[in-house]
Amino acid sequence: MLFGKTILITGVASGIGARTAELAGQMGADVIGVDVREPPQGQASFIRGDISTADGVAEVVRQLPKRIDALANVAGLSGNTGIVATLTVNFYGLRALTEAVAPRLREGGAVVNVASIAGYGWRANLERAKTLTTVEGFPGIESLVAKHGLKDEEGYPLSKELLLLWTMRAAHQPPFRERGIRVNAVSPGPVETPILKQFRAVLGDERVDSDITRVGRAATSADIAPAILFLCSDGARWINGTNLATDGGLEASINASVLGF
Repeated sequence: MLFGKTILITGVASGIGARTAELAGQMGADVIGVDVREPPQGQASFIRGDISTADGVAEVVRQLPKRIDALANVAGLSGNTGIVATLTVNFYGLRALTEAVAPRLREGGAVVNVASIAGYGWRANLERAKTLTTVEGFPGIESLVAKHGLKDEEGYPLSKELLLLWTMRAAHQPPFRERGIRVNAVSPGPVETPILKQFRAVLGDERVDSDITRVGRAATSADIAPAILFLCSDGARWINGTNLATDGGLEASINASVLGF
């Protein structure tokens, strides 16, 4: 279902992005990879790009073909670089790239955002999330952080809360809905990638180990990539504005604990 399609994938230098690009190629897709670092294995079509600034986003988009079939937003920071950088890349930069790419997505195309189980708390923090997602463009993030009293350790989960909320909103916004472009998310739990150690430093060993214990093991990139590519495919043509928990049952386990059953 991906044969002959052109898929733009960010974060292709390592981890989930690298495996998603590899699998997409094996399934017959033409892959355009984007990352701040060149993939060590090399890639036929690669754009060295940085989505942390408006100019960086514009430069990536300038190098794209006029038509692509899907965008997989995999690139992200673990939170170890502080809340400003994390919010910039994981949400505001991702959103800016997606909105800029939208005119090049074919009718009936797809956007897939890699969120996280760390964004589980968006409901509890709904008003804050709504406020921060309604800020347009590349805002003065330092000012936003100060205004809302946000702390560095909140950066990663907050960025994923915003991404999940925006995924639902974007699915019904004109740039996407009017052309039948589906916008969905996947939310992994802990994944054995090069930045898992960074997540441990940010979220704490106790949190990470508890999540792994609930489902028996950490995921691998190969567990997540097929779900991303399914949502990119025409097989998911009636799935829109949803979050697919690709976590081995972690969210279900947490729900059971929270709801007391």
